[in-house]
Amino acid sequence: MKRIGRVLGTLGILILACSATASWAALTASVDRDRVALGDTLQLTIAATNGEDLGDIDLRPLEADFEILRRSNSSKTSYINGQFSSSTELVLDITPLREGALSIPALRLGGLSTDALVVVAGPPPKGTAGDQSVLFEAEVDRSQVYVQGQVILTLRLQQGINLDDRNITQLNLDNAFVRPLEQNSFQRTVSGRTWLVHEVRYAIFPEQSGTLVIPTQTFSAREAAPRRSLFDLRGGGRQLRRNTEPLTIEVLPRPASYPSAEWLPAASLSIEETWSTPPERLKVGESATRTITIRGEGLQGAQLPPVMFPSTQGLKFYPDQPTISDSESATGLTGTRVDSVAVVPTQAGKWQIPELRIPWWDTRSNELRYAVLPPRELDVAAANNPATDIAPTPPQPATPPTVVFDPAADSVIPLTGNDSSRIWQILCAITAAGWLLTLGYLVWSRRGTRPLPRPAAPKGDNQSEQKAFKELVAACASGNSRQARQAVIHWAAALKSVPEIASLAQVSAAFDDPALNSALEALNAALYSGAASSWQGAALADAAKRLRQMHRRTPAGDKPALQLYPSPG
Repeated sequence: MKRIGRVLGTLGILILACSATASWAALTASVDRDRVALGDTLQLTIAATNGEDLGDIDLRPLEADFEILRRSNSSKTSYINGQFSSSTELVLDITPLREGALSIPALRLGGLSTDALVVVAGPPPKGTAGDQSVLFEAEVDRSQVYVQGQVILTLRLQQGINLDDRNITQLNLDNAFVRPLEQNSFQRTVSGRTWLVHEVRYAIFPEQSGTLVIPTQTFSAREAAPRRSLFDLRGGGRQLRRNTEPLTIEVLPRPASYPSAEWLPAASLSIEETWSTPPERLKVGESATRTITIRGEGLQGAQLPPVMFPSTQGLKFYPDQPTISDSESATGLTGTRVDSVAVVPTQAGKWQIPELRIPWWDTRSNELRYAVLPPRELDVAAANNPATDIAPTPPQPATPPTVVFDPAADSVIPLTGNDSSRIWQILCAITAAGWLLTLGYLVWSRRGTRPLPRPAAPKGDNQSEQKAFKELVAACASGNSRQARQAVIHWAAALKSVPEIASLAQVSAAFDDPALNSALEALNAALYSGAASSWQGAALADAAKRLRQMHRRTPAGDKPALQLYPSPG
């Protein structure tokens, strides 16, 4: 009977493992961009997470609107922490067969299927001017954008010949935050001629309303020339240089109808929650983690507002540090902010967590919208051994018992009470004596020696200072007092090369500027008087810009060129 029980148990484990493996299997599809011109190629990547054979996938539905030009397969296996996993990818180079909104239908493999995708195919590009073999152009996805909203700049290189040493000047805008995005490369057919196209994209977030000018961008390269022999060390063919036309973008101010809250211009904004323990199963004194995730399409994660946890009867909240991240897609950046809080019921009964309502501005329809997390009602049961409804304190890490090794018993013996105290006193005395001996040796060894010259204070990190300054200007423009406080502290520490600056008072003392002092006092008053949502940051931004110009003693050198698709090695 025992043997039969072992066999049945083994079979049960195998069945569970097989079912778990099947549940983990997934089939996904993605494209490198969702807008193309007729004659362009794009990449469709189909991925399987459980090592399925993608050679058996049915691609006939795809051929209704696309021609498959090339396919390639890759696979990857890993064994991490006792878990074996394998994945495969099928990469297809496809080209649209007609103009319009084309559907990449759901593709099936066994019992799995991908999600359907939509690709917009525009008219074929116009022919090149004259006999040019290299074209370089710039375009933006919109001519109007709200302050702190996202605009996508695309620098497009189109080449009909082989080029070496390709470089594009670094994009630098004073009144905007610039984030480089992933580069794309594809083929394009124009009038029967094949071109290689490279796209360099940037997500730009203007920090001031008015007019934003994207200056001329320059591309330089050398025409690849065949060498006559292995000893031909010439640098290639003629040097080429192409410039784009400057672009102008109208930056709209924050609408007057927008409520007194963080300014969030986005294509979409969503909010959702998860619980580590079902909220209907909570008991007094037990802890459950509530995780709230906010995602904004067309926003950076740093722009998303923090989640506040107001005092609620019968409940205690212990927030954790937030997690902020950005991800890229065909439409630009999507920011994510994750706030977690430990919820501890202090009294039995029914308690309600208020709703969370976040206003945001829909940049597609130009109207005010709200992302809402409905109120959550908790039915808290009494503890198993209820005594009194006393608010619990956050759990403290337990202090491990002191242990000593007894050679005779060949075992570890825990020490408690007076024995433990004596051992710790002896250890502290030995440690103190060791420190005194070390200090005495250092004093003796330095007698008669000449002290080394003190190194000069390091110069500020220009990139850190520039990033902190842009965050400060962005926070001032959006009226976000909390982010402005952190940003002005980080900026002052980077500009002054004093990392010890950690408060508004220290920022004020570092500059000793009346205008800045007045702006910092207004910020401090707004933070601690409950009027943080109505704070205006124009005065702080103006003072910081003026002081930044005064303290930038070292002139900015030539900006390094941005190498376009550098060759390895």
